[in-house]
Amino acid sequence: MFFKRKIVLYLPLINNRDRESHKLIFMPVKLRLQRHGKKGKPFYWIVAADTRAKRDGKFLEKLGTYNPNLNPAKIELNIDSAVKWLENGAQPTDTTRAILSNEGVLLKKHLAGGVKKGALTEEEAEKKFQEWLTEKKAKTDAKKSNLQKEKDAQEAKALAAEKAANEARIAAALPKIEEETTEAAEETTEAAKETTEVAEQTTEVAEQTTEVADQTTEDTTEEE
Repeated sequence: MFFKRKIVLYLPLINNRDRESHKLIFMPVKLRLQRHGKKGKPFYWIVAADTRAKRDGKFLEKLGTYNPNLNPAKIELNIDSAVKWLENGAQPTDTTRAILSNEGVLLKKHLAGGVKKGALTEEEAEKKFQEWLTEKKAKTDAKKSNLQKEKDAQEAKALAAEKAANEARIAAALPKIEEETTEAAEETTEAAKETTEVAEQTTEVAEQTTEVADQTTEDTTEEE
């Protein structure tokens, strides 16, 4: 059966003659996410809160933020404060535990336990933690680089597909354009022929008119 751990503090009583510590039991605390942000674009605060409080209600301390809208997700966290809450018995939710593990909080808590047991010094623990942070940063940078390469490749692929579609549309339109051009040329040729025929007919009429005029002149001369 699962029992919730409670944070226990010992504070001296003012009127206690024997100066004995008085045991104060506080509410069980959880480290969890508190939702913020717009609809469809959630943004979370990482908080330490009473388990009896509403999810988005009052909290004891804000430890950081978690933005899942980015790729990779952006996390800002006060690691030392998170470690202290865990050492005092606070229990993280499953999602929060994954975030804390990803940010090295659980590792730092483990190293701090090793320091308390004398298994290693604070300098050694800090060195191990910094080495882990360096390795994690390298992996994160590599992931960002791969994501950027994939994005660039997708954009290049989309551009090539759009170019191919444009060329296909142009190729499909060419026969129609050529047909319309041919028809226009034929119409122009026919119009030219008609113009030529009209010109020839006009020439014939002019010639006939000239002949009539000449004949009239000859008749007039003979009569004189």
